[in-house]
Amino acid sequence: MITDIWLGLFSGIAFGFVIQRIGATNADKMARAHLMMEPDIPKFMLMAVILSAFGLAGLSLAGEGITRVLPLSLVATSLAGCLFGIGWGLCGYCPGTTWAAVGEGRMDAIFALIGGLVGAAVFAHLHELLIPLLYDPTNLGPLTIDGLVGNSFLALLLLTVCFGTVIRIIDRVWGHSNG
Repeated sequence: MITDIWLGLFSGIAFGFVIQRIGATNADKMARAHLMMEPDIPKFMLMAVILSAFGLAGLSLAGEGITRVLPLSLVATSLAGCLFGIGWGLCGYCPGTTWAAVGEGRMDAIFALIGGLVGAAVFAHLHELLIPLLYDPTNLGPLTIDGLVGNSFLALLLLTVCFGTVIRIIDRVWGHSNG
C-alpha cells in the first residue's frame, strides 16, 4: 500500500514535470495547439498514449496489468466530449494541466480548477438521473482495439502505426506552417 502511494506520487510529479516542460501548463501555448499553430503538445499527447499502451501491454504480460474497460455510450460520450472541449477551449487547460498550472501559481488556472470541481460535483449529484437518459439508450458495451482486431499485439502495432503517422503529419504540416 505504501509503495503504491510513493509510486503514484513519483509518477504524478514526473508527469507534472513533463507537461510543464512541454508547455501544456501555459494556456497561450495550449490555445496555439488548438489553432494548429503549436505542434509540440498534440505530438506529446499522442506519444503519451503510445507509451502508455506499451506500458499496459508490458504489465499485462507480467501478469500485473489490470484494465477495466467501461462500456461505450454514443450519446453520453459525445455530450461529455463536447462539454470537455468547451471547458478546455474556454480556460485553456484540460483537467491534468489545470492542476499542474495551479502548482505553478497561475491564477487563471485556479478559476479553471474551481470550475472543474464544481462541474464534477454537479455531475456526481446528477449521475444516477443521467444514466437512463443519456447512457443506456446508446450503450454499445465495452469496445477495445484488440477486441475489434482479435489480437493484442496487432492492436498495439495498429495503434502505434496510426498514432505515429499522425505525429509525423502534425510535425510536417504544423511544424512548417509556423515558419
